Amino acid sequence: MLGWTLIFLVLALVAGGLGFSGVAGAAAGIAKILFFIFLILLVISLIARAVKGGSPKV
Repeated sequence: MLGWTLIFLVLALVAGGLGFSGVAGAAAGIAKILFFIFLILLVISLIARAVKGGSPKV
């Protein structure tokens, strides 16, 4: 799950870069939402991995 979260976080950052540069105005709003959703998922994944006792594998 951590791997998927990182992939989608990178996709959200790319979409945000395109949206904020004026390529697509609607992509900026979507990218903001996706960025925060997947940032939260990343934190949850890291906490769950720490509680479970394993080392993080990227």
